[in-house]
Amino acid sequence: MTEGVLLKGYGGFYYVYAEDRVWDCSLRGRFRIKDQDFLPGDRVKILPKEDNKATIEGVEPRRNALTRPAIANVDLALLVFALTSPKPDLNLLDRLLIQVTVAEIEPIIVFTKLDKFNETTSTIIGFEEHTITDVYRKIGYTVFEVSNETGQGIDEVKLQLADKVSVLAGPSGSGKSSLFNALSPGKELKVGEISTKSKRGRHTTRHVELMVCAGGLVADTPGFSSLFLPNIKRAELTDFFPEFNERRQQCRFNSCLHDKEPDCAIKAALESGEISASRYEHYRIFLQEVIEAERRY
Repeated sequence: MTEGVLLKGYGGFYYVYAEDRVWDCSLRGRFRIKDQDFLPGDRVKILPKEDNKATIEGVEPRRNALTRPAIANVDLALLVFALTSPKPDLNLLDRLLIQVTVAEIEPIIVFTKLDKFNETTSTIIGFEEHTITDVYRKIGYTVFEVSNETGQGIDEVKLQLADKVSVLAGPSGSGKSSLFNALSPGKELKVGEISTKSKRGRHTTRHVELMVCAGGLVADTPGFSSLFLPNIKRAELTDFFPEFNERRQQCRFNSCLHDKEPDCAIKAALESGEISASRYEHYRIFLQEVIEAERRY
């Protein structure tokens, strides 16, 4: 028996990476009877046969799993956003940070199109967006700025992927497929174009598949532009805003939600410029969504 990682599966065919090669696998009968679902990233045991064929004999419990994208046992989530064309959707970025943190996956933020982010662009976008990389670094997140065209910053990202299962997530047009191509030359993924009318990307990835990349396994996932928050309570929301943690104990009320309450240390930090205005605004938006979800359930 050999242990491996499921790369993809469709139409009753499964492809498993083990012993530095890909095995064409079928399911043992008991799995078909149980109608068990399999996800890319599942750790499986296979029984090799001839001609790179094998049967899946066992599957290990999942450490974690995402539903969008549908993938299991993820170590890293590379949250990919363009610095320009399209303008970065920081609301979506903050949603994704919450989602992957809930799933106990380490987030890494990758801002692409550094080569297009020149002085003219930064003037059009505005000062706050020009310093967004510093905002997230200050909070404590790992942040990279890269150019898929020139290769700037790519080697630093590669070092993060070795021996890990990683997922590329972010909106269409952010450069996920181009980033994968830069990280793994010779394994080209189709690159989408930006719609000149909407300034949004066109979906180029249709299914989830793990591929060997930079010494690890990486999934290029379908693009999306909206995402619901996971099922969390209002009092838990501040746990996903690290810049709030060291200050919330200074609030007048222990139950402070940092919204309309008086003597709030978070709002004081906002007024003094210690906390990003966009991050705080997203917190308030998310708080209302969480409260509405609590009322429904």
